[in-house]
Amino acid sequence: MTVIHVATRKGLFRLARGSAGWGVAGRSFVGDSVTAVLHDPRDGALYAGLGLGHWGVKLQRSRDGGATWEAVTAPAFPRADDPAEETTADGKPWPWRVEQIWVLETGHASEPGVLWCGTVGGGLFRSADHGESWALVRGLWDHPSRRRWVGGGADQPAIHSICVHPEDGRDVVVGVSCGGAWRTVDGGETWAVASTGMRAEYMPEALKFDPVTQDPHRIAQCAARPDRLWCQHHNGVFVSDDRGASWRELTEVPPSVFGFAVASHPGDPDAAWLVPAVKDEERVPVGGAVVVTRTRDGGRSYEVAREGLPQANAYDLTLRHALDVDASGALLAFGSTTGGVWVSEDGGERWQGVDARLPPVYAVRVVS
Repeated sequence: MTVIHVATRKGLFRLARGSAGWGVAGRSFVGDSVTAVLHDPRDGALYAGLGLGHWGVKLQRSRDGGATWEAVTAPAFPRADDPAEETTADGKPWPWRVEQIWVLETGHASEPGVLWCGTVGGGLFRSADHGESWALVRGLWDHPSRRRWVGGGADQPAIHSICVHPEDGRDVVVGVSCGGAWRTVDGGETWAVASTGMRAEYMPEALKFDPVTQDPHRIAQCAARPDRLWCQHHNGVFVSDDRGASWRELTEVPPSVFGFAVASHPGDPDAAWLVPAVKDEERVPVGGAVVVTRTRDGGRSYEVAREGLPQANAYDLTLRHALDVDASGALLAFGSTTGGVWVSEDGGERWQGVDARLPPVYAVRVVS
């Protein structure tokens, strides 16, 4: 059975399809901010990252589909080497502290206990024991260019995208706001910048193409051809055919090149979906109409889906992790900051709204 996990500002909701369409079939952590969710297909475990304010960042694991939960260790920084001197490139304090679990991803199928975690706070963490313990990936944290990163929507830089190569678990690409993209081919020991070709129009002329100044909002890989990466950037849409070694910009994306979310078809490297919006000060759908933009030819042409989506007075913004696609590429779901959730069962042609008004949606995961 296919289920959709929706992480929101006030709980984690499980959606399932019934006779009347998609609806809420279960809920956990009601009232708590759930910032990330992950289903591990290797053993069926479900993970939820929580942000509990004064009580800090927590991580929960379920082995029965969300019926019951157990606390596991949340990632945390070691003691700062010299906290008095640690600042971001724009001079803001940079404490060695996890402010938020922003993304969770599984390791390779041959590494059954391995999990990856990207955080607000700029740390990438790796667990080798199903989340029982975590280690800061020092190869990236200690890279000299890390001190050039700056915050995007948060004061501290944040790692939001983790793309593990489906054939080689040591090959990982991550996206940083704002610090570009980075790739390791040795499991995190060493890293090379992987955002050459991206363009940051908000930077001074001399730094617009600097790969370390880029703000890739989200990076997604094609499972069938992982060298193909898609990026929804702060000021454009980019695609790579060589796993981040170079990127080319797609400039004619309707109705806008701005947005946060992107999903890649798992079996077709030329197909991807975006949920566009107006940048920078407004950050709402273009013309107050929610749409999903799809390309099926690598960005040469586009289709804008509107059927089943609100087309007037709609101010639903879709965040980085709030769009997902199943393994077949047929079922997609996305949620918004105003609590709307929509599902498509035909590859994004037509959409149906879920009969629920949820809290603001942070992340969506489709599990078949």
